[in-house]
Formats: sequence, structure tokens, C-alpha cells
Amino acid sequence: MSETINIDRRRLLGAGALTIAAAQMSRARAAGTQSSFGPLKQIGAGVLNVGYAEAGPANGAPVILLHGWPYDIHAFVEVAPLLAGSGYRVIVPHLRGYGTTRFRSSEALRNGQPSALAVDVIDLMDALKIRKATLAGFDWGARSVNIVSALWPERVKATVSVSGYLIGNQQAGKQPLPPAAELQWWYQFYFATERGRAGYQKYTHDFAKLIWKIASPKWDFDDATFDRSAAAFDNPDHVAIAIHNYRWRLGLAEGEARYDDLEKRLAQAPVITVPTITMEGDANGAPHPEPSAYAAKFAGRYAHREITGGIGHNLPQEAPEAFAKAVVEADGWASA
Repeated sequence: MSETINIDRRRLLGAGALTIAAAQMSRARAAGTQSSFGPLKQIGAGVLNVGYAEAGPANGAPVILLHGWPYDIHAFVEVAPLLAGSGYRVIVPHLRGYGTTRFRSSEALRNGQPSALAVDVIDLMDALKIRKATLAGFDWGARSVNIVSALWPERVKATVSVSGYLIGNQQAGKQPLPPAAELQWWYQFYFATERGRAGYQKYTHDFAKLIWKIASPKWDFDDATFDRSAAAFDNPDHVAIAIHNYRWRLGLAEGEARYDDLEKRLAQAPVITVPTITMEGDANGAPHPEPSAYAAKFAGRYAHREITGGIGHNLPQEAPEAFAKAVVEADGWASA
């Protein structure tokens, strides 16, 4: 009984702090103040030297927030202080090919296959001596959240995943879709060509901005908001990682043998057993499955949240309070 009371008290305190922090952030936005991270940290983790932002108490329950393509850590620039204010230790890493994250060897394959990015998360946790964390993300980040929680559930306390269950494999990627669905993946086919690689290399900034507009058609972001994230695409490995990721999905690029066993397990579409909240914006213009298509893939405590108000693909940046609330809620389930 005492432990139950303590858990409920911690949950109420976290929710209360989140409400206060959200109110303060709303006032800052109204005053035209733009949130920012402090100086980034760097740490050697696996094949990478990872650049990451950190917020909150060092002894807080760890939460790792994972961005996607073509975004960066600033997708969580308002989520992080909300969670930090609720007592969490928040880690927001640049994925391989973004920001200050670099490969430790010039000889390393610039590999964008999903299992490699998921291993990056485990390597980062090991480097930071984090045994278990709540993971939350969108786009590529949500895919990594899914993969890590499916393959290493003992390392994951709870998850929040925008657009649900995103674990795929090369064989599934080779299967044709109805024309309307194929049209949504136009950039994937563009990247399959050498013209597409050269085009993305030449027009990275404009290409990413177009994706932002298509994926979040009702999000009225300004140039300063986009440019702040676009700086992360100046990473020398960014284009190579993005191109390899999408070519790998179509079976047009090889991965690395070290990940073969992981890919075999992922090809079985494993069920996720940790407590999970999936989320979707009501105006997501990017390809995404219907919630009913993946609900059965979550065998632990589970709920889906649709966020209304013209919220697009970059849900954490467009609806930070809702995203942070979901993290606190899922984490609370795991603590109960």
C-alpha cells in the first residue's frame, strides 16, 4: 500500500510540474521567445561520437528522445524542458549523419539501415551507463524506439511512438503498394537514382523544407525555426546516411553483416511488450499506417492518442505539451 501511494504521489508531482512548465512555455511563446538547448555534449558510443543535449537532474529517471529525417534535436526543444521540469533526465541525441554526431572511423560504412540506428541507441545508453530508459520518438526515431523495445525490452521502461509500429524489412519493402500509396513515397524512389542522390546533395536545404511543408501542411513554421534544424544537415555524412537508408529499404543497398541476425528477427515483425502510447497528428501529411493496423503489435499496456488542431508529422515540435504528457503517462504505467 505504501509503495502504491508513493508511486501515485510521484506521478501527481510529475503531472503538476509538467502543467506549470507548460504554462511558462506558453507565456514565453506568446512573448516571442524561442526555446533553445544549452551547449551540446559529446560522447564516444559504439561506432559514433554522439552529440547530444541533456536536461534535467542527473539522477532523474532517464528519457531518450529520438528525431527523424529531415529533422534534428530541435524537434524536442520544448519537450525537453517540460520533462526536465518534471524531474526526468532527458537525453536528446543527434542521429548518425546529423549535427555534431560523427563516425569514429573514416573507414566505417555510412550505413543508414534501421537496425544500425537502433544499435546506436543501445550503444549510447551503455556509454552513459543508463541501464533502462523510457524511449520516445517520431519518424526514424519512432522506428528506432520500436526496434529497441522489441529486441531489447529489458533496456526499455516504456515508449512513446508517433505513427505507431514502424518495424519493417527489405522483403516487405519490395512489395508494390496501390498507386496512391506509392505516390506518397516519391522521395524514396527519387533517392534510388543517382540523380536523386546528386539532387539531395545539391538542394539539401530546399528539399528538407519541402518535406516539412508536405508532412505538416498546417504547421506555420517560420524560416528561423527551419534554419535552426537545417544546420544539422551540414554534417558531412548526412546525405550518405539518408540515401543509404531509403535504398536499403527497397533492397537496393546492402547493409552490414553484423546486423544480419537482428534483421532476421525484425523480419518476423516482433510484438512489443513494454508499456506504450502511440500518437498521431490529425494533419500528418507523411505516409503513415492507420492505428487499427498496428494496435495488436503492442502486447503490454497500450493506448493510442490522436492529437487534433492541425498537427502534422513533427508532432513533438508541433504539440510539445501533448507529447511530453504522453511520456509522463507511459512512464507512470511502467512505474505502477
